[in-house]
Amino acid sequence: MTDDQGYGDIGSHENEIIDTPNLDQLAEDGARFENFFVSPLCAPTRASLLTGRYHIRTGTVNVSNNLEIMRSEETTVAELFKANGYETALFGKWHNGEHYPHNPNGQGFDEFIGFCAGHFGNYFDPVLEHNDGSIETEGFITDVLTDKAMEWIEANQEKPFFCYIPYNAPHTPFQVPDSYFEKYKARGCDVKTATLYGMVENIDDNIGRLLRNIKELGLETDTIILFLTDNGPNTPRYNAGMKGYKGHVDEGGVRVPLFVCWPGKIQPNIAIHELAAHIDILPTVIDICQIKIPENLQLDGISLKSGLLDIEPLPNDRLIFTHRYRGIEEGSINAFNGSARNSQYRYVRRRGEEQLFDLINDPGQKMDISKEQAAQFRHFQNAYQNWFSDVFYGWELQSVIPCGYREFPITHLHAVQSSLSGKLKFHGKGFHHDWIVNWVDPTDTITWDINVVESGRYRVAVRYVCPKQDVGSSFNIKIAGKKLHGQIDKAYDPAIYPAFDRAPRSGELEKPWATLEIGTIDLQKGITELILSADNMPGSQVMEVREVILERADDK
Repeated sequence: MTDDQGYGDIGSHENEIIDTPNLDQLAEDGARFENFFVSPLCAPTRASLLTGRYHIRTGTVNVSNNLEIMRSEETTVAELFKANGYETALFGKWHNGEHYPHNPNGQGFDEFIGFCAGHFGNYFDPVLEHNDGSIETEGFITDVLTDKAMEWIEANQEKPFFCYIPYNAPHTPFQVPDSYFEKYKARGCDVKTATLYGMVENIDDNIGRLLRNIKELGLETDTIILFLTDNGPNTPRYNAGMKGYKGHVDEGGVRVPLFVCWPGKIQPNIAIHELAAHIDILPTVIDICQIKIPENLQLDGISLKSGLLDIEPLPNDRLIFTHRYRGIEEGSINAFNGSARNSQYRYVRRRGEEQLFDLINDPGQKMDISKEQAAQFRHFQNAYQNWFSDVFYGWELQSVIPCGYREFPITHLHAVQSSLSGKLKFHGKGFHHDWIVNWVDPTDTITWDINVVESGRYRVAVRYVCPKQDVGSSFNIKIAGKKLHGQIDKAYDPAIYPAFDRAPRSGELEKPWATLEIGTIDLQKGITELILSADNMPGSQVMEVREVILERADDK
């Protein structure tokens, strides 16, 4: 699965500029779904893909501020395969919770190399997470992830395996090796589009490497390959005439490719026109692979096996629902900014506006027919509201951060997971890579809600930036009535990371951070607050804060 690659970013989808020969061939060698739908943003699609359930049920409703976290109680496709004797691995972007047991290793993956957040700042020579540690790598990130996946597949070729490769390209930042960029600039593309198309062609080259590797290992007829993307394109570029792009609940924001290839079992060059969605991936693969599932597992998706194996047509009377988070009001997720789709119509619901479109006669959604088709409009209205009430039932924000699992002894309390008082604010838009600035009043505080899952001794550290003129501030970290004292006695004020960007970023800048060890503290099991506060501020600010780190000290 790729990140922010739209339906139109494939050569065989009538894009005359981009070259994707391996994806084009994959579509010809198996089945391609002409009406396959996902969510309009990253994390919700991933949660539905992993669970076979609409993302709101899983706890995931947005992309940051703890709204991306999938409940650890969810049963994932990886957990099902693992329980049935498969080796499981993930290489790439997770984006459904970074703290164990919400992270990949806690949700069924034996091997994980990639990153848990929704954004990664530098695609060249990336330092990636590897299970409970990290590894340094060399090369462009898509090439690196493919290398790691191929190494793992070769090491596990004698066993049944499930390998999930969620590439983070062509998500921003706009970075790609020179040869790919120059090719599309020469074809007349603007800088952003040349970079994005270059990233997509690089993905295509790597998919070609993966497919050749599978064939060379003699695994081709025993391996099912699925390719999809997580939402519409991340810029308003060619998208096959559809309305909308990433973040939109219109057709162009949620209709993406799905290619499924299984030589000898799925006939080549099959076009499936019935509606399908991300919620169908788990039920399909467990059905084909005859994986046992718990009797009480509630799935929203259906198996697509009958259509893929040409046993019988898939149902043509389905309704597929979509929701884009637009805030919480009185403890409830706003129901607006959603849509519903059947084989002919798309109903779109925004605040103050509801519309109905006939996609057979009006594929670009240019004419609202809600008044002409009043009965059909009311049917969609009621269906959407009933669906939303159902999937939202029992939802709650997962704001408490688990700390102290022996499987993952280090917990990073990131800036954006905190609550701020006074004049404190986030440097960017409140996404994972942002940090806390404007600590100009020493009475302001930064608070994290944590759950200490096991009593014990913990090391505490702060990652900070402080220019020379502001050195000298002292601060406290208070947890459950216990306090540690620290002081900024060393300046650290680096520049923003040099970017290999082809085009400017939008609030996604990053920089290095100094780590200040504060000391150790004995903590009791239970839910509590970690509060970062200041004692004095001799300069113009206390410091900028990226995160607080808690580490079990009794396991060393």
